[in-house]
Amino acid sequence: MTVWLSLLTACVVISFTPGAGAINTMSNALSQGWRRSIWGVIGQQLALIVHVAIVAAGVGLVVSRSEFLFNAIRYAGAAYLVYLGIRLIVARPALPAEDPTAPITFESRWSMMRRGFWVNLLNPKAIVFFLAFIPQFIRLDEQPLPQYLALVGTVIVVDVFVMWGFFAAAARPFRRLTRSERGQRTLNSVFGALFIGVAALLMFVH
Repeated sequence: MTVWLSLLTACVVISFTPGAGAINTMSNALSQGWRRSIWGVIGQQLALIVHVAIVAAGVGLVVSRSEFLFNAIRYAGAAYLVYLGIRLIVARPALPAEDPTAPITFESRWSMMRRGFWVNLLNPKAIVFFLAFIPQFIRLDEQPLPQYLALVGTVIVVDVFVMWGFFAAAARPFRRLTRSERGQRTLNSVFGALFIGVAALLMFVH
């Protein structure tokens, strides 16, 4: 129980740290609505599962020790974030919907899940982080599978709660800005710049 409480505390702190996932979640909440933003959050959780699986299989150690592999993933992740940022900045504002409670534009659930998945997956530092993070909560004298399941379950529940319950909810007061063309352009430019800023951090901060 002590180990799990330590894991829970660490997960809460990590999830509240702003990053590309938080930016993606808030952007989805603004453009698609709070409820529909959950699909992007689900995609991000699928990426977290892959990260843990990579570390558990030992592939993460290979990536962390290979400068070529690490940089290849890093550059791909940065390029994808820049692409998302530019796409937001140049996006054409949508006309307000007749129903004031409806989202201005509709994006498929699969598209939101896919974007959330790639935003989280293409971050080599996440692999290195989990490589350093996981061993602290896995006991070698116990069966690994139940421990990994408990770890993944805790990480996902906490991250969904923080992303959907905090970051997505925090965007709701600004949703009224999406009812005007100027407001949409402003929000798209802000979030586009944030995506590009995170890409720059991924590229240049070691």
